[in-house]
Amino acid sequence: MLVDSHAHLDDGRFDRDRDKLIKSLKEFGVDLVINPGADLNSSIKAVSISEEYDNIYAAVGVHPHSAKEMDEYTIDILKSFTNRRKVVAIGEIGLDYYYDNSPRDIQREKFIEQLNLAKEVKLPVIIHSRDANKDTFDILKEAQDGTLRGVMHCYSGSVEMAMEYLKLGFYISLAGPVTFKNARVAKEVAKAVPLDKLLIETDAPYLTPEPYRGKRNEPIYVRYVAGTIAELKGISFEEVAKQTSQNAKRLFNLV
Repeated sequence: MLVDSHAHLDDGRFDRDRDKLIKSLKEFGVDLVINPGADLNSSIKAVSISEEYDNIYAAVGVHPHSAKEMDEYTIDILKSFTNRRKVVAIGEIGLDYYYDNSPRDIQREKFIEQLNLAKEVKLPVIIHSRDANKDTFDILKEAQDGTLRGVMHCYSGSVEMAMEYLKLGFYISLAGPVTFKNARVAKEVAKAVPLDKLLIETDAPYLTPEPYRGKRNEPIYVRYVAGTIAELKGISFEEVAKQTSQNAKRLFNLV
């Protein structure tokens, strides 16, 4: 069975068929899904969905796009959710210098605040980093006190940087782009990162893998990510599915 380590099932594009989709996941070989928040509202919705369905878990956090919306109460609100059994991580958090929807200094400040929260409540982090590799790495390295753990979500950096994240104790997660024909770097990362340090995800409803590119992404399509990794590593689909599922369950402490 597969674990989709990152899907936004709270997204409005799932409103019309969310219940049917979630209830059908096991039929398609998807055992569990982690649903991270992107702001307070989506975090609240992610928690609600996780408590309604046995096969969904939640993370709570504020994405760098919404960092400018955080106030003095946000961290306390996020912290209040971390005693819920189905909340297994802080995320997705990080830096995004591609869109710059929040000022970069605010992004960095709120990223550090949420890393500190994760260490306080002893939960792993789900990291978003786009066009911000150096600052993301430097902040994580500074924050690493031996207790910080997490995953580089939808990793898009180099092999060399991936190895540095591994040294920090982080997992690397690959999504739909690894299936794209022109995704040379992502394919190199898939081959280079040890299988016991890889997670797989869809980032649904975004980044739909081949052969469904252009359509709404869904957790059931995580099998195409697993299949591509298996081909690139020259191993079986079953081995990728088993190991990445074990990795996700270990990181997020899933029973």
